[in-house]
Amino acid sequence: MAANLTSVVMQFLTPEIIEKIASFLGLDRALTQKAAGGAVPALLAGLSDLVGTPSGTSQLSKLLSQQGGPPADLLRNIGPQGLAETGTNMLSGLFGGRTMDAMAQAVGKFAGTSDTGAKSLLGILAPMVLGGLGQHQRSAGLDATGLASLLRSQKDQITAAIPSGLADQLGAAGLIDRAETALRSGTAAASAGASRIESASQRAGTFASRTGQLPYLLAAAIILAGIAWYAIERRGQETVAEVPAKTQPARETVGMAPAQLTVDGVNLASQLNSSISTLKSALPGMTDATAAQAALPKINEAIAQLNDLTTRVTKLSPDGRSAFAKMIVLVTPSVKEMCDKVMATPGVGPIAKPAIDDLRAKMDSLSQV
Repeated sequence: MAANLTSVVMQFLTPEIIEKIASFLGLDRALTQKAAGGAVPALLAGLSDLVGTPSGTSQLSKLLSQQGGPPADLLRNIGPQGLAETGTNMLSGLFGGRTMDAMAQAVGKFAGTSDTGAKSLLGILAPMVLGGLGQHQRSAGLDATGLASLLRSQKDQITAAIPSGLADQLGAAGLIDRAETALRSGTAAASAGASRIESASQRAGTFASRTGQLPYLLAAAIILAGIAWYAIERRGQETVAEVPAKTQPARETVGMAPAQLTVDGVNLASQLNSSISTLKSALPGMTDATAAQAALPKINEAIAQLNDLTTRVTKLSPDGRSAFAKMIVLVTPSVKEMCDKVMATPGVGPIAKPAIDDLRAKMDSLSQV
């Protein structure tokens, strides 16, 4: 039987991990657990939609092929702030900025926290979700098509794992199909049916006590109640729990301090994300020759920042360089996809090519520090 993907990812959210995330976000631990328990299947539901097309499958495959090591290492090595910024950029590249914002608003309303806090939570969780999927893909021996097929086959199951309050918010935002929450409705209907049977059996007992048919009617009531209970149990087996009652402990120790990513007073994680944000605002706007010429200064500004990072990153410790390289690996696919679209735009490619080539070279160089 195929592993439940929601449970595969949730096992990495140990109490220690939740505690670190809660501390960073300034939230109550229980509230963070609740929000994470809804956000993980929401992200998986988005990925199950993404792999509905060959291009989406390819995009996810590229990201997963670059994942390495236990997901818990990401939080420990990069730190919550760097992971939140990197994950937010990655989600915007996968789903689009508007979808990312809508998902954050839905999670914020569900958990009773700000949109900013919910966005940071999603940013932290996204690389961990991808890391968990990548680890499962390798252990199960799945290729890109196999994992995409598994995601699609579990779409209803994943959607059913989203808490009802969050599912309503996501449905209202158009991020999930409300009809996909039928499993939850079916479970509620079965439960209501059981209650009606219980009430009927009580009335039957009163009637039977007067007619002398108590043993026969009670036997019938017990059989009917058993049938209802079986239906509820079947639904329960098909519905993933919102938050696992008990998770397997992570293999790695999680209590270590994040790697230091500051050199000469400059936070390299923040500078990298500033560069990526500049690229995200400039590259999609290169739709014709005039727009391409206007966007080149911003592209060159981002390249200059990356060039500065290339110099500074060599001063990091080995652990710091490894953590920074992982951040580069996470954001590279979305940057390259934007570059490919620019180069494929008629009349834009020749104008953008020198800057695009320089940008790609810088990204490749930084991933190998």
